[in-house]
Amino acid sequence: MSSYHKSVLLEESVDALNIKEDGVYVDVTFGGGGHSKEILSRLGENGRLFAFDQDADALQNTMQDDRFVLISENFRYIKRFLRFHGVQKVDGVLADLGVSSYQFDEAKRGFSTRFDGELDMRMNQSSGLSAKVVINEYEEGHLADILYLYGELRNARVIAKQIVNSRSEKSIDTSFELKEVLKRFLPKAKEHKILAQIYQAIRIEVNEELEVLKEFLIQIPELLNEEGRLSVISYHSLEDRLVKRFIRTGRFQGEPEKDFYGNTNEPMKKIGKLIVPTQDEIKVNNRARSAKLRIATLK
Repeated sequence: MSSYHKSVLLEESVDALNIKEDGVYVDVTFGGGGHSKEILSRLGENGRLFAFDQDADALQNTMQDDRFVLISENFRYIKRFLRFHGVQKVDGVLADLGVSSYQFDEAKRGFSTRFDGELDMRMNQSSGLSAKVVINEYEEGHLADILYLYGELRNARVIAKQIVNSRSEKSIDTSFELKEVLKRFLPKAKEHKILAQIYQAIRIEVNEELEVLKEFLIQIPELLNEEGRLSVISYHSLEDRLVKRFIRTGRFQGEPEKDFYGNTNEPMKKIGKLIVPTQDEIKVNNRARSAKLRIATLK
């Protein structure tokens, strides 16, 4: 399925891992396998690659290679499932956060504002919480909080009120029904941007994306070998802020605690500067336009 996903910052993110031929690596967002294929191409016969993807559709992209194992689980459980496979430490971890092109392009998955599909947005299709549940069952205040915190919408309260008023008359089941309900908040010039913010907020809630990211990052210092690398591509400021802060302080809020001598104990340090895609890559793959790559290693 070569159309599954154009890997963003492919060379840069894999270069960031500084791959050793006999090393052990993890691609926690397998998707169409672009990053995994590139990692495998740089490994020797004794190297190993483990990949995670909770989306059943991604499993059909698995690769027949004795050095490769695809784990059908959420990467928030990275340490647990690596231990199940007898792995305590790794030499590098790559994460390409966000939704794959394939998921956006499949109308029935409900991720895209372009198609009229069921309001779903579940990355794990066996999960009980879908976008339809969030839109039709969450109480107004909770819905407003999600739109404000995860969509960064200043008029979150009035949007939530409109949704609640509309659903009291008729259930909101599809993308286009939601768009119709919210049309007074969608001026033509800004329609796509505002809808994208609304969808982002709901998607983050459905998939617990920020909690998953935090749980994942906290495990990395214990998982990496000395000189091991973390390579993370994020697509919006909420994710990028968490990654940046964790690399800088080892925390997600507040400043690191100081000991009696004023020293702090951050587990990681950044490598190089923030990397963003070239204009050429953005022309070829529009999805790359908001991507940010951060690289870190143990302190």
